[in-house]
Amino acid sequence: MAYLDLLWTFLTVYRVGSVTRAAALLGLAQPTVTAQLQTLERRLQRPLFERSSRGVIPTEVAHQLAAQIAAPMDALNAVVAAEWEPADTLTRTVHLGGPAEFIAARVLPALADRVAAGLRPRVTLGLPDELITRLAEGRLDLVIATVRPRRAGIRATPLYDEEFVLVANHRWAERLGAPLSVEEAPAVLADVPLISYAEELPILRRYWRTVFGIRLSRPPALVVPDLRGVLTAVSAGAGISVLPRYLLPADETVRALVEPELPPINTLYLAVRAGAGPHPARDAVYAHLLAVARAW
Repeated sequence: MAYLDLLWTFLTVYRVGSVTRAAALLGLAQPTVTAQLQTLERRLQRPLFERSSRGVIPTEVAHQLAAQIAAPMDALNAVVAAEWEPADTLTRTVHLGGPAEFIAARVLPALADRVAAGLRPRVTLGLPDELITRLAEGRLDLVIATVRPRRAGIRATPLYDEEFVLVANHRWAERLGAPLSVEEAPAVLADVPLISYAEELPILRRYWRTVFGIRLSRPPALVVPDLRGVLTAVSAGAGISVLPRYLLPADETVRALVEPELPPINTLYLAVRAGAGPHPARDAVYAHLLAVARAW
């Protein structure tokens, strides 16, 4: 087998961290991908990956090899795509769905260089059920879902664990005596206005239940259906809320009120139709998001 095929298989496995996911992206059977890696390791006379419960772990040799070949391989792939793929704009268009806040804060910055190079994302914002339905119907190519999709024909891969933080602006934090202990917090916060993205306080109630071990029953003071709006209200001093850590500003304008030993987390999934036909742009975005999410 040509070195180029072996190197491309290696690079795909390296980027997604899984033989199974790489096989799906490459359109190959998993044993074929494993055999190709073994062939490359024999030719190099060096191990490239160690297996773990969550996929494969690159060795130092793999890191060095990836650093040497990634740019040339990507450039070669781009040349081949430009030469042989149809000029129709749909070959570079990817229809992507997900939650507004995560798309804005993480996904769009991660795709910026791809857009500059010619990728044409079309983004749909919404709730998981609606987006997964659109994915199953073929109206979306990829979906980032805040719950694991259970629908037949949809393949979902863990993408990112968002950590939830109970926050207030610096004035409220000082007034309340933050940081608060888990034991004292419920009483101290009993009369502080709550800001939520939904009337049912889903994130706040989960935080109260998992961190404090009690049920939150009082209504929100302010409801705004966008976590970025919730952050704005918290920053302005309207009250307190629970937000994913990735949304919090780096300065001290918003501060954590409690730092529990085990904060609540929620896993986001990258979903694609199982058995969908070839789509180079979609597959490139899929692999790229899985790779960059490791550093989020």
